[in-house]
Formats: sequence, structure tokens, C-alpha cells
Amino acid sequence: MAIKKLSDAVVNRIAAGEVVERPASVVKELVENALDAGARRIEVVTAGGGKSLIRVSDDGRGMTRADLELAVERHCTSKLTEDDLLDIRTLGFRGEALPSIGAIAELTIASRHTDEPHGWEIAVAGGRLTPPKPAALTAGTRVEVKELFFATPARLKFLKSDRAEATAITDAVRRLALAHPSIRFALTGSDRSALDFPAATRGERISQVVGREFVSNAIPIEAEREGVRLSGLAGLPTYNRANTLQQFFFVNGRPVRDKLLLGALKGAYRDLLAGSRHPAVALFIDLDPHQVDVNVHPTKADVRFRDPGLVRGLVVGAVRQALGASGPRATTTGAARTLEALRPRGAPPPRSPHRPATAWQSSDWRASPYRPVTPTAESDTDTLPLERPAPSGFEEEQAGFADFAMPSADARGHDEAPDYPGGDAVGDMALPLGAARAQLHETYIVAQTEDGIVIVDQHAAHERLVYERLKTALATRGVARQILLIPEVIELPEEDISRLLDRADELAETGLVLEAFGPGAVAVRETPSMMGEIDIRGLVTDLADDLAEWEASTRVRDRLDHIAATMACHGSVRAGRRLKAAEMNALLRDMEATPNSGQCNHGRPTFVELKLSDIERLFGRK
Repeated sequence: MAIKKLSDAVVNRIAAGEVVERPASVVKELVENALDAGARRIEVVTAGGGKSLIRVSDDGRGMTRADLELAVERHCTSKLTEDDLLDIRTLGFRGEALPSIGAIAELTIASRHTDEPHGWEIAVAGGRLTPPKPAALTAGTRVEVKELFFATPARLKFLKSDRAEATAITDAVRRLALAHPSIRFALTGSDRSALDFPAATRGERISQVVGREFVSNAIPIEAEREGVRLSGLAGLPTYNRANTLQQFFFVNGRPVRDKLLLGALKGAYRDLLAGSRHPAVALFIDLDPHQVDVNVHPTKADVRFRDPGLVRGLVVGAVRQALGASGPRATTTGAARTLEALRPRGAPPPRSPHRPATAWQSSDWRASPYRPVTPTAESDTDTLPLERPAPSGFEEEQAGFADFAMPSADARGHDEAPDYPGGDAVGDMALPLGAARAQLHETYIVAQTEDGIVIVDQHAAHERLVYERLKTALATRGVARQILLIPEVIELPEEDISRLLDRADELAETGLVLEAFGPGAVAVRETPSMMGEIDIRGLVTDLADDLAEWEASTRVRDRLDHIAATMACHGSVRAGRRLKAAEMNALLRDMEATPNSGQCNHGRPTFVELKLSDIERLFGRK
């Protein structure tokens, strides 16, 4: 077949297929144009999930008639200086968005430049251009997109429901609003609930978009290394999600979904979360534009760093250091769930004037040492025990106070200091985890703080303490290695061998020693002794796959940590062991001094904190 030149209409539709994936892509491009125009207020209106209508209005600088005509031509932009593709300081610079949208939809642009007496309007429908005409407009730019994909009906069939597309638009606006907190964003339409994000500080905008609950359960991140600055909030490990929808990354004000950053975040929360859970973060990276390539993908969702190891190390180190330095801290959601479990689900049973309230007994009241005197024929019938109603507030009957179970330690307040070196009951209550007051069911430690109580799972807490000590020992004394009598030679593609050898020093620190063994092969000479007999070939192959996908691998370290976690689990205080007051308080003090003690090795919380004000509301005292 002879080579022929494609028509402009076909070229524009091909470009539209790259830039305009769905209605949310159109909203993203138009809002970014408004941001680059210096807008302080941006309003977005949609209908039919963005398929019927998208309208973006801003109060930016606007365009002249000549600029308006060029704006709908391909590869025309005002956002590059001296054609330098390495110095990108704007959100858009390709000059393809507007002509691509006009090729597959009905596009109308009205704009008024600040130096012109009136505005101008231009229209493009299916690639056909209508000349500019005067328009009434106060200031800024208004862009309307109707009947998206009407010129490419095949693409329209692959779109999701109106609700799903509206949700995607909401997510796109939320991410842009997070990146630019000083600008007001409004999102309305017949297919959605209205959103309005007033101009605010970064912390206030995170609270507006992600929620106050996230801010209350997050730790500030501030770090800088070699000109790369990282800031934002990282959620506590116990405040986690089943998916990655609450992970927000921004590079120089641009929302991104980058594999390097996602992998770095996974490494930062390694051994702090269960495998199926994901952290919530809002992290902002600022660096010299020459150190990052934002031109990797037409939608600019992916970026490429000149020094990926520097960025990854900064994210992992800063987040882990902040989490470790935060001390023991319980999430507010854990306390809320605990209070909800204790809260009565119905009104209390009415008290009969002839039957005292003490008549409400548990189903096994005869086994209780505090049961009332068994009635006799001569006794007052009003003291007969009543049938116990169904539990009205506790998740499990055995947890109810009506069971009258004897505590496994003295639950009364201690006037004297606990019997351990340096103990001071009054002083301990001022510490984060307070002073131990009781041990319930030989499993849970109840401690009193200045403004509430703390309930500690003794096994989970001690498991984390032992695990952190094992990790510290591995870091200080190194990983013991075992030399293989016969080195294991593994053949892999040359690109995988190259990636492995580039990380040879890093792998050697974890006890795995690799050497080149001719073209297309690598020899394993030493392995970590903690692992014992392992599938070396499978391990090295998995390492190569990790390096190809994430440009980094923590597989060996993860296995070592898993072994250490197993050792810590079997070597820690078990549930069912009765502890003395000195042991309980010593455990609390160790938790306060140990990083990441708020969750066990499996990602579960080690303690729950209840404020006195919440408890008083639970009992109707407030």
C-alpha cells in the first residue's frame, strides 16, 4: 500500500485518542489551562457524567482574538519559553488539548483579555472551525464542551455510566484542588452533589478535600535532600485503607500516579501494615524542573526523575523517620469504634418501682461471687432476680460488666507507686500511655492517663518491642551470611543481569552476594543464614522482576523482616499470662520509647485510647 498523508481531521482524532481518554481527561486539561492563566477562581459544571456538558470558567488573564484563533490549532502554546522542553514550569505545554477536544466534540471558547474592551468567542465542532465573533464576558475564559465523542462514537461506547464518569471528574478536580490550595474550586452539575473548596492554606485544603479524620490521624512530613523537598502528611499505619484512592502525590504542583513513588511509599510502610492494606498520604515533591521529565506520557500522569534513587530514598527515609519519631499514637477511628461497641443500642429497660435495678443479672449469675442472696419462701418477692434482657450495648456478652467477672489484677486506683524501679503512679499518668491499673482476661492492660484510659493488647505490644530489637541488632551487627559450597549459577536475560549487578552492593548488605558469571548469568555465592535452605533461583528471579517493575526491590529485606517478625511473635509475652504491676508499667514505658509501637508486626493496633470526655458522654454525664 502506498504511503499517504493523513488528513488534519484524522490526525486530530488520533491525537484526541491519546489526550482525551474520558470526560475527566477533558476537565483536567481545561482546569490546568485555567491555572496556567493565573486564575484565582475556577468553576466546573458537568451534565451526564461530562458526556453531555463540561463547562469550565475562570477569572484568569484571558485571550485576545488572535490568541483565541491560535489556541485551537495544533501545537500552539504560550507556555514554553525559547522552546526549552527541559524547563517546564506550567501544567500544560503540548498545545494539543483544545484542538483534540474540538475534533471529537462541540467546543466553544469565550475569552476576554484584560487589555481588550470586550470578549471574543470561537467554536469548533468535529474539527470544523467557526470564525471568532464578539462575546459578552466580564473577564477570564469560559470553555464549553458538549456531546463529547460524538465524532468518534466507538470511543463513546467504551465509557462507563454517568455516575462513574462523574466520580472520575470529581477525583480529578479534588487532586488539582489539593495541588493548588490558594485557588477556589467549585464543582456543580445536574449529575452530582455540589463541591466548593474556598481558597485556603495547604493544611486547610487537605482537610477540605481528604477530610478532617485523615488530618487528625496523620503526621507532618518535612524533609529536603540535594535540592529535592518533600512535604505533606502521612497517615498513621493503623489509619489504613483497602485501596490506594487516598494516596495523593504531587510533583511541582502536578498530580501524578508514578510507579516509583508508589513503590517508595510501599517501602516506607513495610512491616507496618498488613499486606492487603494501604496507607493514606498527601505528599508534595518540589525540585528543579530540569531534574524531572514530565513529558513521558500525553496525559502527564507519569514522570521520570533524573535521579530516581535520590527521590525514592527521600520518600522512604522521611516517612519512616516521621512515623518512628511520632511515638505511640492511637487513631481516632479506633476509639470511635470502641465507643460505638460500648454505646447502648436502645433505651434502657424501665425501672419498676417494685423491683430494684440490681435485679438485672447475667445468664450465669449463680457462678458470680457477687450474686444476690437466693430468695426463700419467706423473702420479699421484690428481690427475685429478673430474666436478663438482651445486651443493649456491648459487642460480646463476656465483655459486659454484667458478667461480674473478677479482674485478673487489682483494678482499684493505687495510692502508692507501683513496685518497680523509678515508678511513680501520679507521674506515670502524665506520660502518653499512663499508669497501669489492671489486667483484664490476662490479655489486656488498662492504664490511666491524665485525660482518659488506654487499653493495651499485651501480646501485640510486646511482639512489636521484640521485633524492633531484632531489627536493631540486624542493622548494627549486620546480617550473618552462609557461604555456598557450590555457587548457584542462574541464567537470566542480560537486562535482568544488569539490573541485579547494579544493585549488588545493596543486596550484599542484606546477606545476598551476587557476581557476574559470563554473559547472561549471575552466580550466587552467599545467602543470609537466617533464611536457611531457600529457593535461590526463585528468589533471584523475583528480585529481577521487582527491579524491572519498580526500579527497586526489598524482597530480601522483606523476607528477613518476616523471619524476625515470626521470631518476635513466638518470643513475646503471650495472651493469657498474668502480669505484675511492675511488668505492666515496664511494658508501657518500653512502648513509649520504641518506634512504631502503635501497631504490631501484622499491622494491627497495639492499644486503643479513650478520652475521659468520650467516656462521660457514653454514660450521659455530658
